[in-house]
Amino acid sequence: MLSIFYVNYFFLCYTIANRLNDYVLNCIFIITIMIYLKNPKERNIHFTSYKLEPGANMILTDYHVHTKFSGDSNAKFDDIISSAVSLGLKEICITDHQDYDFYADGVLFELNADEYFNTLCEISKQYASVLTIKKGIETGLEPVHAMKLHQLITSYPFDFVIGSSHLINGYDPYYPAYFEGKTDEQAFTEYFESIITNLEHCNDFDVYGHIDYVVRYCPNKNKNYSYEKFHGILDTILAKLIDMGKGIEINTSGYRSGLNAPNPCPEIVKRYRELGGEIITIGSDAHSAKDIGYRFSDAENILKACGFRYYTKFENRKPVFIKI
Repeated sequence: MLSIFYVNYFFLCYTIANRLNDYVLNCIFIITIMIYLKNPKERNIHFTSYKLEPGANMILTDYHVHTKFSGDSNAKFDDIISSAVSLGLKEICITDHQDYDFYADGVLFELNADEYFNTLCEISKQYASVLTIKKGIETGLEPVHAMKLHQLITSYPFDFVIGSSHLINGYDPYYPAYFEGKTDEQAFTEYFESIITNLEHCNDFDVYGHIDYVVRYCPNKNKNYSYEKFHGILDTILAKLIDMGKGIEINTSGYRSGLNAPNPCPEIVKRYRELGGEIITIGSDAHSAKDIGYRFSDAENILKACGFRYYTKFENRKPVFIKI
């Protein structure tokens, strides 16, 4: 039985690899798959592909979407779904905010978890014929809340969990107060150091959200920022994520914030791939229906330029690779 198992997988690898155009990539692809097959229970990664419709975006899943359940969104499910369907998307993942003990501008960023999850179950069934809707969440990672986050994530069968850094020593870079009394370099370094601290205490997530989120709201934007300037600490973050079996996302909301780049910047995406990173989702970080699938063609171009031949979606917290 074991030999038949490996023979079947060999032919699967061979078939997939032959669909690629580059000979070297064929070899790399086969070797990569065989490495995963050495421990399939641990990795449990599946490969799939979508039939692309003429005129549709190549990226057909939006894996960072907010609705009225997020403290900073009023988006209705009907509007979100209508927008996704009109763009030709096949799947979205709702990832509303859960940030413990964070109250700002009269808004509490905490979910009623039972109501939220039950609503996602109902909505996913209601619209199953036109759009796959996955059940996700975006958690604000902080060591002090690691146990509460663990209890939350293990209490519900989420498909996908984003872990993000929103609060750094009690301050969210979304608000100008975070940058007061700091140079850009100090603000960025403090933010990246907080990610390393979070990774030492928090493990209940699948993808780290918008790794250079802090740049998005800096008064000078990315004028004083580049991967090269912070490569040491950024490489430490990427290597740790890879070692933990976690992924990153291309979050296209950076384009909407005046960066002319996603979060993280393309250089970080490229470095993640160079270091061996494979799991990468694409998300608009939409807080309104009009931003669903925002500039996904740019995200696709970045993926290809950085050496990716696939992007990722999730099923029951397990990554599924989709060829582009």
